[in-house]
Amino acid sequence: MRRILPEGILLSFFMTEHGFPPRGAQRRREIAALAARMMAEDGIDDFGFAKRKAARQLGATEGSSEFLPTNAEIETELRRWQTLYQSEELPERLADMRGAAAGLMRLLDGFRPYLTGSALDGTAGRYAEIELDLFPESAKDVEIFLLDNALAFEHRETRKTLHDAPEEVLLMEWEDIPARLSIYPAPAERSRRQARARLAQVEALIAAPPASS
Repeated sequence: MRRILPEGILLSFFMTEHGFPPRGAQRRREIAALAARMMAEDGIDDFGFAKRKAARQLGATEGSSEFLPTNAEIETELRRWQTLYQSEELPERLADMRGAAAGLMRLLDGFRPYLTGSALDGTAGRYAEIELDLFPESAKDVEIFLLDNALAFEHRETRKTLHDAPEEVLLMEWEDIPARLSIYPAPAERSRRQARARLAQVEALIAAPPASS
């Protein structure tokens, strides 16, 4: 009779066979799982912050970078967590966010909006924001447009040390959903490599039948 090994033993065997330390692999999985839970339950939207916070809670030192999971590993755990604990609310939340995002993109069409983030990749949880990248001729044009349309917004500080940081980040509410507008110079539209979607692509996602479970 074929013997079924427990998942932990299979993981250790696989990692040993491929030259990786089982302890390191297990710790990476633990950090990824905790970071994913934080993102799902607490509304954390920064992978780097989530993984560092999870690592500290699990006792991994700052110098133990080999234990830190990749963003892709955390996203895998996030999808698994949502499937287990948010399977009923997630599709409705995702549909609401994509519908609201499409409306906001229509409003901001003159600024070349793209949908990014969790509403696009399907991991939007309870506290997720609509994330749009805009490529106007001037960031001030966006602010003036919002003011002219009586739409309240506030500025979020950007990390200027990053080579691809936006010029401005504006936070607002749209159809009772928080939205984050990251504003980039117009020429940056061609160089951005982040996963993103224009309005027609978002409308196609909305019109597509829900994935079968």
